[in-house]
Amino acid sequence: MTRVQNWLTNILRWFDSTAGSDHLDTDSRAFNFVRVVPFIALHLACLLVIITGTSTVAVVFAAAFFAVRMFAITGFYHRYFAHKTFKTSRVAQFLFGALGASAAQRGPLWWAAHHRHHHQHSDDEMDLHSPHQGGFWWSHVGWFTCDAGFAMDERRVKDWMKFPELRFLNRFDSLVPAAAAIGIYALGEALAVWAPGLGTNGLQLLVWGFFISTVVLFHATVSINSLSHVWGKRRFETDDDSRNNVWLALITMGEGWHNNHHRWPQSVRQGFRWYEVDMTWYGLWLLERLGIIWDMNPIPAHIQEETRQLDAMRKNRS
Repeated sequence: MTRVQNWLTNILRWFDSTAGSDHLDTDSRAFNFVRVVPFIALHLACLLVIITGTSTVAVVFAAAFFAVRMFAITGFYHRYFAHKTFKTSRVAQFLFGALGASAAQRGPLWWAAHHRHHHQHSDDEMDLHSPHQGGFWWSHVGWFTCDAGFAMDERRVKDWMKFPELRFLNRFDSLVPAAAAIGIYALGEALAVWAPGLGTNGLQLLVWGFFISTVVLFHATVSINSLSHVWGKRRFETDDDSRNNVWLALITMGEGWHNNHHRWPQSVRQGFRWYEVDMTWYGLWLLERLGIIWDMNPIPAHIQEETRQLDAMRKNRS
């Protein structure tokens, strides 16, 4: 393709992720500026807070939207779509998939395909977002700015490709975030009219509730790529350099127990000991009690015993 055609194709991909897929270089790790303009704009939009100022309702809304979407990413994008650690209905998988899509981290099938690839090639030369292959910044924000990161290997998610509604979410992955942003702006304008004492408006709620909340959510999520393979403790001698980190676990609602996860990714629970806080697991436990999900994969007895033995050995050495 000519340079102009390439630019137009990348712009079209902002709206339709399948555009020009026949011409996508799935091996290219070169920075694709046009493709990531929306990502850059999302960060720059946070600077509008200088104009809008803040209010309690805007900050609380931002924190709540962060938490709800983090749960959708960790509980469903990761533990459900990538690892199938529990079962749910077709309606619930779509609704939580849409909620996860509002985080602007691409579609659930793309997310699952890349994560499955990561587990197969964790920290080796084929791992696209390993800090041991490309360094911290590459593993944090660089890997998805290239065509190799943009591409999706459909063979890795054949189990999900049979659902047309999931394919729709995945193909038009900017639709849900755009709808969320519009809805938040409308809510802010409505509050400005109906409850002016709250001190917010459409633009302020949009900046805090969507732009800032989404950017913080993104960087919290990808910190598992960039930090959980270099910072923390290794309970299990896995084939990669995954590590457990309590601070990352708190920020990401349990994903920071990354060494645990790489030892047994089939488990719905990533905090293997009672004191390893895993907020996503608590939320999934509640959804199971409500009958929304079922057949959650537990930590098997031999992994629990291995965990206890390793912790006892470490305690004795200290």
